[in-house]
Amino acid sequence: MPSPDLYEILGVDRSATQEELKRAYRNLARQHHPDANPDDPASEARFKDVSQAYEILSDPERRANYDRFGADVGAGGGGPFGAGSVQDIFDMFFGGMGHAPTRRGPQPGPDAEIAVEITLDEAAFGASKEITVTLPLRCSTCQGSGSAPGTSPVTCDECNGAGEVRRVRNSILGQMVTATVCPRCGGFGTRIESACTECRGDGRTQTTTTLTIQIPAGVEDGSTMRLADRGPAGPRGGSNGRLFVHLRVAADERFERSGDDLHHEAHIAFTQAALGATIEVPTLRESVVIDVVPGSANGTVHRVRHEGVTHLHGRGRGDLYVHLVVDVPTDLDETSATLLRELADHRGEAVTAESGGFFRRRAKR
Repeated sequence: MPSPDLYEILGVDRSATQEELKRAYRNLARQHHPDANPDDPASEARFKDVSQAYEILSDPERRANYDRFGADVGAGGGGPFGAGSVQDIFDMFFGGMGHAPTRRGPQPGPDAEIAVEITLDEAAFGASKEITVTLPLRCSTCQGSGSAPGTSPVTCDECNGAGEVRRVRNSILGQMVTATVCPRCGGFGTRIESACTECRGDGRTQTTTTLTIQIPAGVEDGSTMRLADRGPAGPRGGSNGRLFVHLRVAADERFERSGDDLHHEAHIAFTQAALGATIEVPTLRESVVIDVVPGSANGTVHRVRHEGVTHLHGRGRGDLYVHLVVDVPTDLDETSATLLRELADHRGEAVTAESGGFFRRRAKR
């Protein structure tokens, strides 16, 4: 009987990307996890099938081999190497012949990822931040062994603890020795006779925990931190995988970031632009005072050195660029309008003769 198609098990097309494979696996694993379906052997079997399918397809090399040769070749002795699976053939040339098996003993846990939002200040200067994650971690009842308290896993009597079984097979190339994962213990080398009631023999339980991470100064939006051994635990005592923390820097209404530089728009009155002024502008932690020179045009830029973001893996900080925005009033009273008309007349500049008409039209736009 041919083996089920791994892509069908995950419910994806053969052209699925790694991200699509991961998304499908997560949905199915969450749906059929033993913790969510207690006392349901069918869901547990389905969970194991989904995990095995993802384990193969998530590895580019193993996926390429699977796509090329399929799960079964020469069923019934019709293939060039006699009856057996394609994995036997690969093990024959790459994994067998005295080499260590591809799976043996507890396997490391998979990787996991989480998105964390931080402020611009935290990104600029770094921060110590607590994050809460829910992951399959080592069962506290059985300490990850999968066995009920007071009992221990026993050596598999089919592979004698090796985690693999070897077969001698005659082929057109002569006598070949193949090594495959032990079907009885799944490569662990041990079997559980009395399963832990808390984790049902898996050695892991879904656990919510709080971690403290150190965000380095200078990170950008979309940066990823890789935390070794902080991800999900492997089944039955396997080591922890990695946790990838994707950083999302929240928008700050005061600044626009460009690399390690910051840009800020400072609004000033047209009289300040014409006559000059001293204004206060914000920085990440406090404020600074800059001088607006008389006659400053709209869009004039002032550079404030070393008030930007800290250089990642380096010394110093970027700069702050202050862009002047000259505000022209649209609702002048008669006194102000009269003064401006007198100024315009003094400078020989033509303006509307209607009292306040120009300004009223601007206000209605």
